[in-house]
Amino acid sequence: MKTNGQTQPLGIDIGTSRICLARREEGQYRFETQLNAFVSIPHSAITESVLKKEKIPHSMSSGEIVVHGNESEKLAELLGIEMRRTMSKGMLNPSEPESLNMIRQMIASLAGEVKEKAKVCFTVPAAPLGAGDSLTYHEATLKQVLTELGFEAQPVNEGLAVVYSELEANNFTGIGVSCGAGLCNVCLAYLAVPVISFSVPLAGDYIDASAASVTGERANHIRMLKEESFHFNGFFPDKTHQVLGVYHDVLLGGLVDGMVDAFSHAGKSLRLNRPVPVVLSGGTAMPAGFRDRFEKILREKEFPMAISEVLLAPEPLHSAAKGALAAALTAS
Repeated sequence: MKTNGQTQPLGIDIGTSRICLARREEGQYRFETQLNAFVSIPHSAITESVLKKEKIPHSMSSGEIVVHGNESEKLAELLGIEMRRTMSKGMLNPSEPESLNMIRQMIASLAGEVKEKAKVCFTVPAAPLGAGDSLTYHEATLKQVLTELGFEAQPVNEGLAVVYSELEANNFTGIGVSCGAGLCNVCLAYLAVPVISFSVPLAGDYIDASAASVTGERANHIRMLKEESFHFNGFFPDKTHQVLGVYHDVLLGGLVDGMVDAFSHAGKSLRLNRPVPVVLSGGTAMPAGFRDRFEKILREKEFPMAISEVLLAPEPLHSAAKGALAAALTAS
């Protein structure tokens, strides 16, 4: 853990795949990110001493070494195992008893010691389309973890955080879309006021698991390959990239259909006085050509609102954390 006392407001995007922390220092935004995952390896004194020497985040549990954060990906790939995940489908993983402890350690490692109460806003997903409010436990538990670390914590809707981050020039009016690993979160805001928020369960983990089932590869290996080399609008000679293309299109179709359905049901209440932009963010939106493919599918639908443009956030992985920081700075 860092030793400098943390007193400035922070924004934290606690996502299914990554935890991203945003802070403002000397007029500049600073971001730090860790994979929201971990692996357990057999204990040995030599391994433990090397991890300490390399300053790799880890802890002990039931006689094993638990390595969490970015290094867990490399170890999982070398050992031929899947990473363990603290979250599933955008919320705390009910089948993983180490979830809260791992999240607490990763946030503490990113944030540093809190010497006095500092304001932090953290992202929470919206309820999936057609589902009731199942987020109470997730939100309350993360708030409790942050409070125990010494923060004054407040939640912010993930899609709204994208609006805060990317649409200031449009008076925070438009549609923020955060395409993550567990969910795709969508929020329509008008003058920074959230009007409609929902999530779609087709996201990055869906692509990884579906492609893994077809190719026989591990989902973790598929995710690494996807992030390293997948892009749209190209010919791929190998089966894995072709399969990734298929499931990306399924995701995009489901996301746009969900947006059409949600906004159509809102009816006349969504009559704004001008077209609004859509801004895409999140790790799943990063492949080259994602924005173009999304816009093509969107324009082919009878969308119930006038869209002025479709944008991709300049730093898709940091967008939600930056928006959470904006909320924290405003509230402090």
